[in-house]
Amino acid sequence: MEAGDVAWILASTALVMLMIPGVGFFYAGMVRKKNVISMITLSIVSAIIVGALWTVYGYSLAFSGDVGGFVGDLSKAFLSGVSIGGDGIPEMLFMIYQMMFAAVTLAIITSAIAERMRFSAFLIFGVLWVTLVYIPFAHWLWGGGWLAKLGALDFAGGIVVHVSSGFGALALAFVLGKRYGYGEHPIEPHNIPLTLIGGAMLWFGWFGFNGGSALAANEIAVNAITVTFVASSFAGLTWMAISWLKGKPGSLGVITGVIAGLATITPAAGFVDVRAAIVIGIIAGALCFTALEFRIRKGIDESLDAWAVHGVGGAFGSLAIGLFANPSIGGYAGLLYGNPSLLTIQLIAVAVTIAYSFAVTFAIAKVVDAVTPLRVSLEEEYVGLDIPQHGEVGYA
Repeated sequence: MEAGDVAWILASTALVMLMIPGVGFFYAGMVRKKNVISMITLSIVSAIIVGALWTVYGYSLAFSGDVGGFVGDLSKAFLSGVSIGGDGIPEMLFMIYQMMFAAVTLAIITSAIAERMRFSAFLIFGVLWVTLVYIPFAHWLWGGGWLAKLGALDFAGGIVVHVSSGFGALALAFVLGKRYGYGEHPIEPHNIPLTLIGGAMLWFGWFGFNGGSALAANEIAVNAITVTFVASSFAGLTWMAISWLKGKPGSLGVITGVIAGLATITPAAGFVDVRAAIVIGIIAGALCFTALEFRIRKGIDESLDAWAVHGVGGAFGSLAIGLFANPSIGGYAGLLYGNPSLLTIQLIAVAVTIAYSFAVTFAIAKVVDAVTPLRVSLEEEYVGLDIPQHGEVGYA
């Protein structure tokens, strides 16, 4: 084993795990105070669900064997044969690092269910969604599946994590419907400082998310961390400038812009240089801001904007690989370096991901709703989910 690589991926695993409560805090501050416990709990439970599924069959289906290019097999169910030794980094370390990615992805999709989904229904939905949406994508791109064979690239999860969760959240929001009173009276964030803390945790953890995806302590990890910070900074600056032109540079908008930049650079972090990261960050800030405004104008209650930030950002970042991939960094050339075919491949991958994640998430939500109602009662929604779903209050 390479001790330096092992140490870096161990640290990266911890950094990505920190992002799970970071998502919870980020979302919890944006809901009303009667739902703060619900939102944080959903992120924590996302980690619990994934921890169990990944151990029993998730890792095996994503990263062992290949069945028709769609999914793996069960040869490593219950982590059978997953070694704690070997060359490079141990497979056990790779396994748990990937487990954290899956947990963060399920946590992101809880954006769509804020303040109105039954906890028991989410447990069923979470199991089905990880099994039928996340695991196939992980295999397609990272486990030797059909998109990998096609030549599609996704360094750290623009497609696997952000497009899947963002467009999945949009589908789930359509099935759930709007919150009671949405569009009729203001539904304001109850604790913006909590959201800022969550956003800062995400920003910090993202160094492990993108830098660790090099799976080694090497020059690709250095580049990934650098372009991650550069792109997120320019995205936050762009979002701030646009919001300032329209009124005031609110802190919630600034941190949302940073997260948009992080989501957008994620798929490209191991393939593009700093100059491309600047362009990607600026476009991410403007594009995701526009998507959020579009969602509001259309009256779509995808409550905490996983679609506008993660879905739209991840989609553009994945296409940006086809434009800006620099062969001197990751070994792949994009359109600007004389290889237009990569952009075509990325376009196919993004289109398939959007269609599959939206359609399958929509179907899963409909099936779960037929088995057990997705939504809480009107009375529970009015009281808030903390008391009827968890028997607790966030602020005594």
